[in-house]
Amino acid sequence: MPDTFDLVILGGGPGGYACALKAAQLGLKPAVVEKRPTLGGTCLNIGCIPSKALLDSSEKFVEIGKLAKHGVIVDKPKLDLARMMARKNQVVDELTKGIAFLFKKNKVALFNGSGKLAAANKIVVSSVDGKSNEIAGKAVVLATGSEPVTLPGIAMDGRYVISSTEALEFDEVPKKLIVVGGGYIGLEMGSVWARLGSEVTVLEFLPRILPLSDGEMAALAHKSLVKQGLKFHLDTRVASISPQDGQAVVKGQTKGAAATFSADKVLMSVGRRPVSANLGLEALGVAVDAKSGKIKVDPNFQTNVAGIYAIGDLIDGPMLAHKAQTDGEVLAEILAGRKAMVNYDAVPSVVYIWPELASVGKTEEQLKDEQREYKVGRFSFAHLGRSKCLDETEGSVKVLSDAKSDRLLGVHIFGPRASDMIAEAVAVMEFSGSAEDVARTVHGHPTLSEAFGEAARQAAYGAALHA
Repeated sequence: MPDTFDLVILGGGPGGYACALKAAQLGLKPAVVEKRPTLGGTCLNIGCIPSKALLDSSEKFVEIGKLAKHGVIVDKPKLDLARMMARKNQVVDELTKGIAFLFKKNKVALFNGSGKLAAANKIVVSSVDGKSNEIAGKAVVLATGSEPVTLPGIAMDGRYVISSTEALEFDEVPKKLIVVGGGYIGLEMGSVWARLGSEVTVLEFLPRILPLSDGEMAALAHKSLVKQGLKFHLDTRVASISPQDGQAVVKGQTKGAAATFSADKVLMSVGRRPVSANLGLEALGVAVDAKSGKIKVDPNFQTNVAGIYAIGDLIDGPMLAHKAQTDGEVLAEILAGRKAMVNYDAVPSVVYIWPELASVGKTEEQLKDEQREYKVGRFSFAHLGRSKCLDETEGSVKVLSDAKSDRLLGVHIFGPRASDMIAEAVAVMEFSGSAEDVARTVHGHPTLSEAFGEAARQAAYGAALHA
């Protein structure tokens, strides 16, 4: 007889491991099937964490050049890329070991190998040594995440045409780097290597970068990145990439005219797709959206096949680690008999360029499309005392609220440590707060968060106090 658990989770990423830990804390008996030798999924191993480690290291490298203004005189910094990579790897190692420790602490069973549905409540686990065994679960949770995609006819060879995975492992700074795609992953990785000395060119099919962000804030980010040395070609279609004389040659069209670019490396950053192949979905009749490849689920994350659930990047919603983690926690509560839900209207997103761009809720473009009446409040970091002390005055906060009820509809921050600042906006929106609620909240002085309060004042009262 196979080992039997209350739930078997395919995938040990943020969604899967969070679901397992929460289930164990609620008294259930969970098991996780993970094909990687370490837990944490794409995010922890080859995504969020290593990229942020390199972003922070490269920020410090650039920051040294700005210290003279503060009266701190230092020699020109030298880059030790091997040491920077070693630190990045250490951060990943410590965090993956931390998840493994939590599994042992909470008695979560871990099966290393690839999992495939044999029945609605049975999983066959195939390990790397060729052996296989079967485990059973009262519930099966699919949490296998997503993977990078490329353009039709263009293969990622890992040398000239690469994904973000290879861009995290360079052993030398490429003289020239082309990034295909102006989304958050491409801009983050492009920022890292531009700071370290690479000539970075971004090719974007659309007429703007960061297409999912508020247009006004994306324009500020674009302007800032240009000042940092990144080059952009918008309205550009990539048709082919081929190696020639040790370079990757990119051919396509820019605004309808033929264009050719060349670089040492070409980073494909045109999106991600759910990892749902070879899970046995077809044999069991699990419904999948033909266009997006995402698994269809009900409000309780259950598929059309009773007992099979899906979370994270496999289902509708933003492909974000914290969204997947929340899905996993909430599903564990549901399986434990509790009532729980995810408020997808209050899921923040962050682009870790510098300054950072963080958002929650509706963009101004979305509100216009919905023909919803709204108010706008803005406040520039240039007017803020703390920003001047930090010498970080670039960017602003934008608050969108309902014209009648004043309820907060969206908050967009382009500025220093926006990733941390957005948490206040998320909390206010989670409790259906208004712009006036934010305006009347006492913000410490001098802090960066005062910019949020000032933008809210303008939305609520028609004027900020310090502008």
